[in-house]
Amino acid sequence: MSRIGKKPVAIPEGVTVTVDGNLVTVKGPKGSLEFTHHADMSVTVTDQEVIVERPSESKLHRSIHGTTRAVLNNMVDGVTQGYKKDLKMIGVGYRAQVKGKTLVISAGYSHDVEMEIPEGLEVAVEKNTAITVSGIDKQQVGEFSANVRKVRPPEPYLGKGIRYVDEHVRRKEGKTAK
Repeated sequence: MSRIGKKPVAIPEGVTVTVDGNLVTVKGPKGSLEFTHHADMSVTVTDQEVIVERPSESKLHRSIHGTTRAVLNNMVDGVTQGYKKDLKMIGVGYRAQVKGKTLVISAGYSHDVEMEIPEGLEVAVEKNTAITVSGIDKQQVGEFSANVRKVRPPEPYLGKGIRYVDEHVRRKEGKTAK
């Protein structure tokens, strides 16, 4: 049995959840999000909570049940608090800056890497090496942060690259002379 799927999603004050067929819309102080859930799942909104139920115990329904509930919970958290990922750049000459709706990263290549900032995300750069990605959609924040990190992943010998602030990179020992 899915323990996550059975747990109801609490709706805080100032958030409205509407269900129209398979489309769930969550509106809150920071914005609104939409999600189209699987046709077999039933989503019901009671007084101050959302309940997700599955029709059978098949493997497909069990796997979708918990996922649907988790996505709805992330949407409620996103429109109330929002999500944020912090990245830092380590390396000589590594820096980033925001120009309009573009993030420009200098990470040791012969050219600067320009990344278009998606709609609904805010990117801030502090001290040229600290990048903060924030928004209301958890999936969008995580995906854009992963793409920024992918420009120059941290390497294990010198530790240079772009990494999450709370990420630990295991260091390796270099070659030793005889």
